[in-house]
Amino acid sequence: MEMQESNWEYYFQILSDLIRKRITNTLAQERNTTPILILSPLDKATGPLARFVKKYELSLTDHYWLLIALCPHIRPGFFDEVIQDALGQPADFPPIGGMRGRQFRGFLPTAETALFLLTGENWMERHLLFHRTFHPDHFFAERRVLILENPPDGEPMISGKLILNQSFVTYFTTGREHLPLYSSQFPARELKTKLSWKDVVLNPQTDHQLSELRAWYQHNKTLSGKFGMGSRINPGYRALFYGPPGTGKTVSTAILGKEFKKTVFRIDLSNLVSKYIGETEKNLNTLFEEAHHRNWILFFDEADALFGKRTQVKDAHDRYANQEVSYLMQRIETFDGLIILASNLKGNMDDAFVRRFQSVIHFPYPTPEEQLRIWQKAFPSKLPPGPGIDLQFIAQRYKLSGANIVNIAHYCCLTAMAQNEQHVNAPLLEKGILRELSKEGKAY
Repeated sequence: MEMQESNWEYYFQILSDLIRKRITNTLAQERNTTPILILSPLDKATGPLARFVKKYELSLTDHYWLLIALCPHIRPGFFDEVIQDALGQPADFPPIGGMRGRQFRGFLPTAETALFLLTGENWMERHLLFHRTFHPDHFFAERRVLILENPPDGEPMISGKLILNQSFVTYFTTGREHLPLYSSQFPARELKTKLSWKDVVLNPQTDHQLSELRAWYQHNKTLSGKFGMGSRINPGYRALFYGPPGTGKTVSTAILGKEFKKTVFRIDLSNLVSKYIGETEKNLNTLFEEAHHRNWILFFDEADALFGKRTQVKDAHDRYANQEVSYLMQRIETFDGLIILASNLKGNMDDAFVRRFQSVIHFPYPTPEEQLRIWQKAFPSKLPPGPGIDLQFIAQRYKLSGANIVNIAHYCCLTAMAQNEQHVNAPLLEKGILRELSKEGKAY
């Protein structure tokens, strides 16, 4: 991944001049006679950072806050070099604040750093700017762009380190979205597919119900805002996909993400519930906050494992598990984006929870006619079924899911290639079907 082309030298020159002038003015001790320092408008800045500021109509001081916080990620030694040059020798300069990290030994800017550079010795303006920038209603807080690390107890808040969200560090430097890595603190993975709707075969009723999701995506913003219905409906959209394994629940979710141009994250429910009290809520909060601010689609697979019908509470563990599920239900209900839950059986889900969904979409086993279409799409043109194979008869005889058919075709093609065959013959296809049925314990 390469750094996105931006005129960084312009940025660093502007910031370098600002640091030197602030230090020079402070050392001169002419606070009452020194003219007010006017910030450069940064009007020649280009690249992702400049586009971001323009897109969200951020102020000039907001632009500077982001630039100051971003500096250590681009030029780790920048602040040390410029400060020492302005002082004429290696020395500490307390008014500019800053701190050292545990592993990163360079200068890390604090709120005090930015306030000194933006307001100088104007204490009243410094106070107002600090509280305006880190107010919960500020764009930085609402979008989790820039936060202030809590300083040790008893120390001024302005001594807190500036922390730029890693996703924005990546975007400002590369122009690309940063996606969190899977971990116990972030138990989700991006769900992607190379397929499109023309590659899958769905039941007509299922396909029709999926159009309800498209209608929400295309028109809900207008309905809630312009038409004034937002105060009467819950935010977001919740859909339950249910049906046997391999019938298209996961791939349909991934294709919807492609269609809507949204990132889809698949949540690992087995890793979501922590054995440590309070950690589950913390992990959930991180996941939902990221999804909210970055407009992701959340996909909970095998949801009945966590959202199944709740049993009687027998001990403290059961009681705490129910509290966690209740908390997750609350977050799902208030999430303002698209959430899809998948279950093999609708009857396994808690009835009270199912009623909260706007759509409950069934993904049944394909009919013989649908199976035939899947069989016809499953084999590559360069390795087709042999002339003696009747795919229509096979589709009538066996009850298979789309995933079953793809697995069979994959096995048969690999075996045929290993045997230098030009076609998939009937005995090999029969063997592949038997192998797939045996895997699931089904009768031949």
